[in-house]
Amino acid sequence: MAAAVGFALIDQTRLATVASELARNIIKYARRGRMIAQPTRKPDGRDGLRLIFEDNGPGIPDIEAAMSDGFTTGRGLGKGLPGSKRLVDEFKIESGVGTGTRVTVVRWL
Repeated sequence: MAAAVGFALIDQTRLATVASELARNIIKYARRGRMIAQPTRKPDGRDGLRLIFEDNGPGIPDIEAAMSDGFTTGRGLGKGLPGSKRLVDEFKIESGVGTGTRVTVVRWL
């Protein structure tokens, strides 16, 4: 879909990396969820791609901590969420303990 929107290979790779990380988080913490991919356009005509990752898992108790480099609740390096944020133009997390998590990212051409 990123190629169809017009992204160069490097940005396709960035989006694939973000999608892989956020989908992995769904599987690891919630076991199931979904990704919604939406081509999008700014009012000025600039095209982009919005990816939404949703689950009904345990939620993130401390989003600020989760967005800190090095923070992990598992055995990872703690680079996933903050690293994903660096690869996109817009990054938003909504989460509630016991109600799940929704991460929305946007990359603009």
